[in-house]
Amino acid sequence: MYSEAHLSELGEFLKKRRAQLSPRTVGLPESGTPRRVPGLRREEVARLAGISAYSYARLEQGRAPVPRSVLTALVRVLHLDDNQRDHLFELAASGGYEPRRRPAQKVHPQLRRILDELTATPALVLGRHLDILAWNPLAAALLTDFDRIPDKKRNYARLLFTDPAFRELCLDWRTSARTCVAHLRLEAARRPDDPGLAALVGELSVADTDFRQWWAGRQMIGLRMGTKRLRHPLVGDLTLDWDSLTCTADPAQKLVISTAAPGTPSHDGLLFLASWNADPNQSARDAAA
Repeated sequence: MYSEAHLSELGEFLKKRRAQLSPRTVGLPESGTPRRVPGLRREEVARLAGISAYSYARLEQGRAPVPRSVLTALVRVLHLDDNQRDHLFELAASGGYEPRRRPAQKVHPQLRRILDELTATPALVLGRHLDILAWNPLAAALLTDFDRIPDKKRNYARLLFTDPAFRELCLDWRTSARTCVAHLRLEAARRPDDPGLAALVGELSVADTDFRQWWAGRQMIGLRMGTKRLRHPLVGDLTLDWDSLTCTADPAQKLVISTAAPGTPSHDGLLFLASWNADPNQSARDAAA
């Protein structure tokens, strides 16, 4: 049974701590206009923690138990020291619960077959947290050597925000990065108690100021298709149209493909990259050069 007294005390603790923090403390820009209440707004704490404003309001009102993943996120967002952290977990002990972890995603066999057939089109399969589940050789040649990245770290948003080479590759990095943030926020709204997503949001919030500010800012619209510009070290600048196709058998998986109009320099660049990547003697020639 949940203890209403503990939940009510936990809500008061959250409100007091929220009032003690300024936007600057948590990496948010100061608006310059007076605030009606001291400290952070509920909505700002909720966004930084990766949960909906409604869910966070219920926590402060003592009306909901707190998943451990949310507690961990609140420790980070509210800048709690060790004693405050212990107190928070103590208060939540009577009302908290451990959310069930979802099994690791594996690429759907049909999507795997499609990837194998796409030899002249870069394509990859993204999972629920933008985890990179699979890719074809041309996608690796275009973007990065995904095999070098450990399975648990192979995530598109993580690459965009923490890999300097990947950031340099993307000429329109801000657009791509904000699209990733919008996707993750939509996922957080669907599953506010997802510990895997909470861990990813926490990691990226600490690692990158832009991510932290965008996550706490206004809601952004995610894109399902668009144009991206890349500066590839081998074939130069490319302008590619990308689209994401949802897997009917598993809607949490999306096939993302990049194409260029025939006859354009970008299309020629993809063809050259595909032929270069398919040539088994290329590595030997490069080593001998």
